[in-house]
Amino acid sequence: MSSWQDACPDDVRLAVEQAHTSWRPAIETGLQRVHDANPHYFLGLTTSDYLPNQGRLFTAFSMPMDDVHYILMGEGPYPRADSATGYCFMDGAVKSLWSDEEGGGLSKKVNRATSLRNFMKMLLVASGHLQQEATTGDAMAAVASQARQPDSGFIQTLDDLQQNLIGQGFLLLNASLVFREDTAPVKDAKAWQPFLQTVLSALHQHQSGQNKRTAMLILWGKIAEQLRAMSEAALYEQISAEHPYNLSFIANKTMQDFFRPMNLLSKLPEGKIL
Repeated sequence: MSSWQDACPDDVRLAVEQAHTSWRPAIETGLQRVHDANPHYFLGLTTSDYLPNQGRLFTAFSMPMDDVHYILMGEGPYPRADSATGYCFMDGAVKSLWSDEEGGGLSKKVNRATSLRNFMKMLLVASGHLQQEATTGDAMAAVASQARQPDSGFIQTLDDLQQNLIGQGFLLLNASLVFREDTAPVKDAKAWQPFLQTVLSALHQHQSGQNKRTAMLILWGKIAEQLRAMSEAALYEQISAEHPYNLSFIANKTMQDFFRPMNLLSKLPEGKIL
């Protein structure tokens, strides 16, 4: 039986080394299962320009298994090299969340990252800072003006939001771990299903062995929802929503109710660990 290591690009092997040690056996087993199911898949990656690169494929697994309370599953990486970080919905090109222009709302780069923009607006509706019927224009500018004030209590950067999510125990994954311009996302997602089956099974076994509450699986978008058919997904409590690139996501009450208590757009008190 051939090994995934013989077929994978060097960057994939580097990415495995960046993952937390608690995940590495599951990641390596998952990669072997992908290779066994389709021996040509990783060879195909060696001749493709895929994202994320620079050893960031498994960045989401840098958090220990013990810290995972939620598995947030998107569809695939952003299709831009500086944006695809290995975390779902976290656009690496975004620094500031808020526009610094007079009358501006969210920053230009947040607005370009449609899914992130709609996620933030959903959080602002959930927290009562925006009305569901008015999430643009003057209403958004007023929130941004408040958020930029030194004592506002709002976080300021994407790094802050990412750390709040990770601090709450979110494993930020995608159904397809790679994006390629020459390959349909649903095709890459299918190839990665054996990998996701392996890591979901490993996490459930770990949490059961530690007598910990099983994580919740949160599925965003049609590609992510296809994972429901996997027996490993049935091990988890699940909630789902349309993909956040849909405007209707802003008004999704299930998501508003789920995220409201987390206050993800608020600064944590200094020294507080979630």
